[in-house]
Amino acid sequence: FPRNRLAESHGPFLAEPAVLLRLPHGTLGGPLTPALLNSNCTVHPVILTKGSEEGSPGGGGEFELTEVTPFAERPGGTADDDERSEIVVAMDCRANAKGQREEDALLENASQSNESDDTSTDHSPEPPPPLKETSFSIGLQVVFPFLLAGFGTVAAGMVLDIVQHWTVFTEVSEVFILVPALLGLKGNLEMTLASRLSTAANIGQMDTTKDMWKMIMGNLALIQVQATVVGFLASIAAVIFGWIPEGHFRMDHAVLLCASSVATAFIASLLLGLIMIGVIVASRKVGINPDNVATPIAASLGDLITLSLLAGISTGLYKELENDYANALVCATFVALCPIWVLIARKIPSTREVLYSGWEPVIIAMAISSVGGLILDKTVTNPNFAGMAVFTPVINGVGGNLVAVQASRISTYLHMNGLPMGDPNLTPRKCPTPCNSFFGSSVNSRSARVLFLLVAPGHLVFLYTINSLRGGHTTLTAIFIVFYLFAALLQVLILLYLADWMVHWMWGRGMDPDNFSIPYLTALGDLLGTGFLALCFHMRWFIGDRDSDMGN
Repeated sequence: FPRNRLAESHGPFLAEPAVLLRLPHGTLGGPLTPALLNSNCTVHPVILTKGSEEGSPGGGGEFELTEVTPFAERPGGTADDDERSEIVVAMDCRANAKGQREEDALLENASQSNESDDTSTDHSPEPPPPLKETSFSIGLQVVFPFLLAGFGTVAAGMVLDIVQHWTVFTEVSEVFILVPALLGLKGNLEMTLASRLSTAANIGQMDTTKDMWKMIMGNLALIQVQATVVGFLASIAAVIFGWIPEGHFRMDHAVLLCASSVATAFIASLLLGLIMIGVIVASRKVGINPDNVATPIAASLGDLITLSLLAGISTGLYKELENDYANALVCATFVALCPIWVLIARKIPSTREVLYSGWEPVIIAMAISSVGGLILDKTVTNPNFAGMAVFTPVINGVGGNLVAVQASRISTYLHMNGLPMGDPNLTPRKCPTPCNSFFGSSVNSRSARVLFLLVAPGHLVFLYTINSLRGGHTTLTAIFIVFYLFAALLQVLILLYLADWMVHWMWGRGMDPDNFSIPYLTALGDLLGTGFLALCFHMRWFIGDRDSDMGN
């Protein structure tokens, strides 16, 4: 039927497309009756005019439609009309009900089909929901790993206090320059590894066994490459920093430093990397946030293992100093293994990017730590400040542990809740104020407060432990404790503030904070800790708070 004619005369009927039907004779109890069938399956009777009832359907004539009036309201309506009205209404209702049932069935089938498609094509496990944390839960999870890490740094300080008098440290004093740089590897490599794996575990990238082993193998190979290169560069920095003040250079000492540094970095990174992987997998299985425990445990044994290896390896190689090839062979062996680790790390997408772009923070952090090593070398070799050795790993380790926890937490928060790294739509974040960093309402400000409040009680426990073990050459007077705590609090305050700014700044520029922020922050912790501690000893000396057994 011509739609323009229908639209002109029966607009209300044509809210949806309609077709004209002729019902069989007698269907409505009367002569042949045309009707409109709408697309929603409703049937409306149509009244024909201009004698169309006598017209033939095939005559090619057009129907003229008038407004339909209910049969019951038409003038002179009869009982037959009422019956026809009831029949039409019944057909309307049945048609509407049938159409509704068919529509519901179609929607239900489509929904089931979509659900079936989703379950058949997506077999990947859903990432676990983020852990909700309060200040109490953060503190409870952090305090025990923090104390464990602190006792590890105390043990490292006791070791350094003993080995500083060994022949290799007195004859080749540049070994002291290696100490912060190699101890800083736990921040450059192991804590970065812990942060990467913690983020991967929190966002569900290690939920399947296959993905977990790929992450483990790639990251272990990566840190072996980085440890070898950083160890080699740290020995070069030690040679340069030792040569500039004294003005003379010895090749045998340079080879000794190179072999000792590379071997120590390689073995320590392998052992600590395996420990880190075990801690992260276990903590995720028992429902603990790996960010809170992985980085402190990385440091709990990191300083002790690294310093013990450095002292033992350098002493053994010093005994072979007369052999022209022993030290060079050791150095060449570990360097020759680098291509193997590179091939393994390149096969994993997550480590391939770090392998190519992750060198800048590690190398710069090593240089910063080496400056701290130069301060340590020039301080502990002075008999008046020999007592500084036992406290250096403690103050550096505590500051590095706390800022690594904070940086790892902020990075995980951005990965789970923030816009993509380097997103052009990301509004540049203004430099935060200390009030925003420490007294804001966000979970990161809450964790910063908790971590800062751990500094003073933790250091008091560590100082008491050192004093009980009769370590060092310094009497714990009230003046020394006040100076020491002030230096430690100032160090951690600066580091936590820098972490809040640096992680967001790197995120906005497309740099993964897990790979870039922690090396810088822990290296700055070594530099600030060593510098502030040396300043404490010099101030004590000038005000007359001196020990009778200094240098003994």
